[in-house]
Amino acid sequence: MGSIGSNLQEVKRRIAAACALAGRDANIFTRAPAPGAFDAPPCGVTLLAVSKTWPAAALREAHAAGQQAFGENQVQEALAKIEALADLRARLQWHLIGPLQSNKTRAVAEQFDWVHSVDRLKIAERLAEQRPAGLPPLDLCLQVNISGEASKSGVAPADLRALAHAVVALPAERVRLRGLMAIPAPATGRDAQRAPHRELAALLAVLRGDGLALDTLSMGMSDDLEAAVLEGATVVRVGSAIFGGRPRA
Repeated sequence: MGSIGSNLQEVKRRIAAACALAGRDANIFTRAPAPGAFDAPPCGVTLLAVSKTWPAAALREAHAAGQQAFGENQVQEALAKIEALADLRARLQWHLIGPLQSNKTRAVAEQFDWVHSVDRLKIAERLAEQRPAGLPPLDLCLQVNISGEASKSGVAPADLRALAHAVVALPAERVRLRGLMAIPAPATGRDAQRAPHRELAALLAVLRGDGLALDTLSMGMSDDLEAAVLEGATVVRVGSAIFGGRPRA
């Protein structure tokens, strides 16, 4: 592995190559665009640097190389980094991508910009109630258990439509549903990798057909980002390809 800066450039090269293969414009963002920036996906790809287990110094290095959006799995770990990088707060975008328990929603509502892992209405309701009035709406994605794995969080595809419509009805000044997220089961081969991403894109299309103004498909990681981009990903969540193997505790 090279430096974090060189790794970021290599990941961007991979995204651009996948965009070219898909016939998409290679608009690569280091922070997620505001809603309404595009009429519909796929119009660009946000590179979300998954920084779980990495110290604040590594995130600072990534920011110096141009990265602004960071994804964290554990709320307490993320809060410590947000505090350590408080001097950069206006330039950073914090995304929660791990499971969220009810007793952690207040801190997330107060400190994060995005939550990708909403899988039940209760969590969305608590985030809406607890989002401070002085902040922009908290951007949400619904996590879909696209592969039907018992070990994974996420709403079942059959239950997604009802959940999406219920979340959209929450106060728009507090929370804003942007789209869908999934963590498919590992697969070998490009075609096998593409299949679940295609399913998630189809689910988003159904919701857009219902009139929901959704623009985000959060899917694809270090090993399958090309497959995700080929199927319309607008956010790819990349950790090891940027930071290297997870540091030992």
